Amino acid sequence: MPEALGGALAWAVPAVVVFGATAIAIAVIVWAVRRARRSPRARAAADGLRARAGAALVTLDDAVDELDLEVGLSGALYGGGAPASLRRARLTAQHVRDASFEEYREISDESVTPDEIRRVSTRIERRSAEAIATISAARAEHAGWVRANVSAGAQIAAAEQRLAGLRATMGDPAALVAELSSRFAEDEWADASRAARAAVDGANEAASHLANAARTADDPTRTALVDLAKAERALRRAEVEARTMEETHRLAMQAAQAVPDEFAAARTALRQAFTTRDQLDPVDAARLGAELRVVEAELTSLEADAALRPTWTIDRIARLRDRLDIALGDARTAQQRLRGARTALPGTLAAARNAVAHAEASLGHARAGADARSRLVSAQRELAAARQVQDPVEALDAARRAMRDAEDAKALADYDRLTGG
Repeated sequence: MPEALGGALAWAVPAVVVFGATAIAIAVIVWAVRRARRSPRARAAADGLRARAGAALVTLDDAVDELDLEVGLSGALYGGGAPASLRRARLTAQHVRDASFEEYREISDESVTPDEIRRVSTRIERRSAEAIATISAARAEHAGWVRANVSAGAQIAAAEQRLAGLRATMGDPAALVAELSSRFAEDEWADASRAARAAVDGANEAASHLANAARTADDPTRTALVDLAKAERALRRAEVEARTMEETHRLAMQAAQAVPDEFAAARTALRQAFTTRDQLDPVDAARLGAELRVVEAELTSLEADAALRPTWTIDRIARLRDRLDIALGDARTAQQRLRGARTALPGTLAAARNAVAHAEASLGHARAGADARSRLVSAQRELAAARQVQDPVEALDAARRAMRDAEDAKALADYDRLTGG
C-alpha cells in the first residue's frame, strides 16, 4: 500500500506542477493580452478608428441634408412623378445616420474599452459607406429621370415660384427685427438680425442664379443646370435662415409672456422648499436653508433685466429650479416632486427649445464634427421625449438632458469653427 501511494504521488506531483505551471502561464498570457488591449497604444489606435468613423458619419449627415433638399425639390417641382428611389434612400440613410450617431455617442465615453471602440467604429464606417452608396445610386437614377422628363425651363419656373413663395412668407425681415430690438436687449435679437440678413442675401443670390439659368435655358450650346443647382442651394439656405429668424422671434415673444408666470412658479416652489426645510433635523435644515437663500437671492436678481432679456431669464429660472431640486434631494414626498415637476416643466421646455435652436444655428454655420452633431441629435431626441412623455418628472428630466446636450453641441460646434474642425 505505501508503495502504491508512493507511485501515485510520484505520478501526481509532476502532473500538478506541469498543469499548475501551464495554468499560471495561461493566466499571465491572458493578463498580458488584456493589458495590451487597454494600453495607451491600443487606446490611441482605437481613437484613430473612432475619428475615421466620425468623419464618415459627418459625410453621411451632409449627404442626408443634400438628399432632403432633392426630395423636397422633387415633390415641389415634379408633382411626385419622379422615381421613389430618392425617398427610400432618404429613409434608409436617416435610419443609419441616427443609429450611428447614437452608437458614436456611446463609444465617446472614457470607460469604453478599445476593443469595443474598434468594433463599433468599424461598423459605423461600413454602414455609412453603404448608405452613401445607396444615396449616390438614387441620385443618379433621379438625375437621369429629370434629364429625360423635365425641361430646364420648367425647373426654372418652379424654382422661381418657390422663391416668390419664400419672399411672401418672409414679409419684411427688417420690420420683424426692429420689433425685437425696440423691446429687448441685443443678445435676444442678434440671431434674428443675422438670420434676416442671411435670408435676404440667400433669396437675392437665388434670384441672380435663376436669371442666369433663364438666359441659358434655350441655348443648346450651354447648360442651365449649374446655375439651377446654385440657385437651389441658395434658396435652401434662405429658407433655413428664414425659419431661424421666425423661431427666434417666436421664442422671444413667448418668453416675454411667460416670464411673470415663471417667476411666480419659482417663488411658490421656494416657499414649499422652506416649508420642507422646517421638517428636517437641524443639521440638514441648516444646509438646505443656506442653499435656498442663495437660490432666492439669485431669483430676485433676475427680475431687474427680465423684461429686456426674457429668453435668458427663462433659461436662468429653469437652472435655478434644477438647483432647487438637487438641494431638496430626497427630502420631498413623491407628491411634492410631482407638483414641483409640473410647475417647472413649461419653463424648462422653453429653455430647452431655445438651447436646441441656438445649437442648430451654430451647427448650421460651422463645419461641425461628429461629436457636436451627435450631441445635437441627442438633444433633439430628448426634447421630443420631453414633449411626449406623460409623467411630468420624466418629462422634466428629459428637458434638462436636452438643455445639457444642446449646450455641449453648441460649444463643440463653436470650437470646431474656431479651430477649423
